[in-house]
Amino acid sequence: MSITKTIADVRASIVRSRKISCDVSIITLDCPEIAVCARPGNFVNVKVSDTTQPLLRRPFSIHDSDGRHLDIMVKSVGCGTAIFCNASEGTDVSVLGPLGNCFDTQASGFRKAILVSGGIGTAPMRFLEKSLASRGIEVVNLVGGRTREDLLSENLSACRFATDDGSEGFMGTVVDLLAAELPGLLEDGPVKIFSCGPTPMLKALARFCRENGFPAELSLESVMGCGIGICYGCSVEVQNPDGSAGTILLCKDGPVIDAGLLAL
Repeated sequence: MSITKTIADVRASIVRSRKISCDVSIITLDCPEIAVCARPGNFVNVKVSDTTQPLLRRPFSIHDSDGRHLDIMVKSVGCGTAIFCNASEGTDVSVLGPLGNCFDTQASGFRKAILVSGGIGTAPMRFLEKSLASRGIEVVNLVGGRTREDLLSENLSACRFATDDGSEGFMGTVVDLLAAELPGLLEDGPVKIFSCGPTPMLKALARFCRENGFPAELSLESVMGCGIGICYGCSVEVQNPDGSAGTILLCKDGPVIDAGLLAL
């Protein structure tokens, strides 16, 4: 989970924007200065408009990178993300990144990676899957949502689904699905779990991993202002190894943390 040291603030052009659901788009940026050094788990902070509104940049996980282009998965939830999703091809935006740390895809000791995501938490999983697969690591994606409309599995392989209402795949949470699938997933040797999604899901997953002794890395979500540790807007409570409470800034000490650090 090393931190990327080189950060660029560049003008990037929107190459393509396409909707993958009623409120989620994948936006491709021509951004070689950032794409070439991006790693799975990194994020970017985007100024979606040259006007004074919205004032703050918006943080987005890097969905994919080919060394020149960045794919960003964006859910339209407010004025800033709506502007970004509705921007036409050729529009220039200001992009700061790559920011934060990254998933440790070079770690040894596991033969299979289980990627657990929920909702827009699937955003970093495409890039992560590609990196793991390049090392010969087998990857299984467990994707959850409230209903089938919430499942975002664009560009992911080997997906197994869970929905709260049973409208697609397993009926229950994605952590319930993991527990049900675990015997089969362990047949080929040691596993490591990587996850991103809403905080309640991550807490349930962290608890499950602690109880069962599985190594896991979690990418947390937070509202951010600056993205570089100045505004202190992304402070998150963690549990230190000695059991005491502490705080970290997700933009600098995250967004990826060991599951053992998440305060339950």
